[in-house]
Amino acid sequence: MMKTKEVKKHIKDYDIEQLVGRLLRVGVVTASCIVFVGGILYLIHMGGDPMPSYAQFRGESAGFTTFQGIFSGLLSGHAKGIIQFGVLVLIATPIMRILLSLIGFTLEKDKLYIVITLIVLFVMLISTLGGFAG
Repeated sequence: MMKTKEVKKHIKDYDIEQLVGRLLRVGVVTASCIVFVGGILYLIHMGGDPMPSYAQFRGESAGFTTFQGIFSGLLSGHAKGIIQFGVLVLIATPIMRILLSLIGFTLEKDKLYIVITLIVLFVMLISTLGGFAG
């Protein structure tokens, strides 16, 4: 009876590890494809423009530094919006990995790792979303 429980737990751990690995691969490949498409569109629309002066730094306009601006640019087909959305997908990938690990630890009822994972998730969300607040 005891061996059956250990085998079931091992299979569950293995399944979650496989799912996490697949999530990371799909997230990175998806983000890369989105950024690639946005980059191609950017080159098509802006590739003929004169070379900008790099003597002075000019940051990105506020339109693509907020969630609303990024999604608006994405829906309108704007190349910079598509590229920024790809970056968001890339940023969301490890956050989703943490959430998936949290689900796995919850299913295993491993309280210590649940607490640690919640702390890591909280720190990640605060540091990530803090950049979009201003």
